[in-house]
Amino acid sequence: MTIDQYNIVMQPGEGNASWVLGDLYTFKVFSEDTNQTYALIEIVMQPHSAVPSHKHTKENESFYIQEGEVEFQTFEQIILATPGTFLHFPQGQPHSFRNISGEPAKFLCWLTPGGLEKFFREIGTPTSEQNTTPPAVTEADINKLLTTAPKYGLEILPPPAC
Repeated sequence: MTIDQYNIVMQPGEGNASWVLGDLYTFKVFSEDTNQTYALIEIVMQPHSAVPSHKHTKENESFYIQEGEVEFQTFEQIILATPGTFLHFPQGQPHSFRNISGEPAKFLCWLTPGGLEKFFREIGTPTSEQNTTPPAVTEADINKLLTTAPKYGLEILPPPAC
């Protein structure tokens, strides 16, 4: 990666990668590189992986789907996102998403303003992007997510009542 006062250049395969609950997060731009304006993460979500309903109290979150099929839910609306789909969830709007296919899904995630990428770095396990074998998700991983989330203004919501 090349950074000067005007440009950030990130070539394919560059970035710091971490496993976050079985999914590969490659940090393309950290908030400290953009004067806290935004952060950008490339996510490779494993087949049938899911992110529970949550809301952000400090940032907006946007997604651009590159590969695969990801189902997003906000309130009662379900959106099937396929390659080329862009989604934006403003601060405070509950949402969840999951890879509904048997293949990995790949997408970009913008956080504006930046800062939440530090949460993913804190709960993740650093790896090389070439390591494509996800580690098993443990109860300790889930507990770390739940105890660390409030520090970053991330609110994990309870599942809906049946």
